[in-house]
Amino acid sequence: MRVARLHSWGDVRIEEMPIPMPGEGEIVVRIDACGLCGSDALPWYAQKKAPVVLGHEPVGTIVCTGNGVTGLHEGDRVFVHHHAPCMQCAECARRLWSNCATWKRTRLDPGGFAEYACVPAPNVAHDVLCLPDALDDETATFIEPIACCLRALDKARLSADDSVLVVGLGAMGLLLGQLARLTTPDVRGTDLLASRAAFAERFGIAASTQGRGADVVIVTPGSPAAIQAGIAAAAPGARLVCFTPLDPKEPLSLDQSALYFREIELLQSYSCGPDETRRSLALLAEGAVATAPLVTHRAGLEGVQDALERAHGADGIKTVIYPHHRRLQEGVAAP
Repeated sequence: MRVARLHSWGDVRIEEMPIPMPGEGEIVVRIDACGLCGSDALPWYAQKKAPVVLGHEPVGTIVCTGNGVTGLHEGDRVFVHHHAPCMQCAECARRLWSNCATWKRTRLDPGGFAEYACVPAPNVAHDVLCLPDALDDETATFIEPIACCLRALDKARLSADDSVLVVGLGAMGLLLGQLARLTTPDVRGTDLLASRAAFAERFGIAASTQGRGADVVIVTPGSPAAIQAGIAAAAPGARLVCFTPLDPKEPLSLDQSALYFREIELLQSYSCGPDETRRSLALLAEGAVATAPLVTHRAGLEGVQDALERAHGADGIKTVIYPHHRRLQEGVAAP
């Protein structure tokens, strides 16, 4: 099978490797589509994993099941989570999925930017979801991203009386804005690119205004400057959620007294777990979130390198990779 393996930032190679075979409790899926996440396009974050097959927003079709797998069959279309928790430890009891030791050691083999992948037994047991026939592959690639957004909004304790500001209006920012509007009508957004701020208005995300500030601020870029801008735009008593990690070489410098006297909470939201993925699938099945307008590019495995560079440079909104389509033409224009 073919994979797109990142050896270092700027060096993605199409390679051949054997199709993995499932062990006890595992499944092998044909990867039909996989979204490219903004975290894949953080050079410092991707580089420390290299050599690696990136891609953690996949949907696919089961081609083989290992011994002990129940409830899943060859031919089932499924969402597969790239990590899964044990559901039994102290961290899982607190819904700290990404801090579970099982979550940390489970991963797709080799990853979503491949023609096939083996799904570990904990993932099969806890976070593989069969897809309804009416949900197409491309829409289903948004299950994991939306689940991450739901987790962030939960962390923010969003209520109907809150005003929301989303800092950064890429794919995740636009999803966060749409989801926030399911709870409160007062959702605003800001982005360094005026074109993105204008595009966000199609989803009911208004341009940012100063006023008293926002009760909930969600910062999507992994940037100290973006977090500082979010703090400046926060209302007294606001909850500010950091959605993306910072490069350890670019630490955040904070005036703690400013947070203290305005009683602003600084929160972190990392990834998602089985409860959020199920909620996400339900919302997509209901058509509650618009995802089609966010897909500005499509590509085969040969296009992964360009897609990473494009995402890093904030060109377009979202790329979906189709591993079995060689040299797929990018059939969607950027907004």
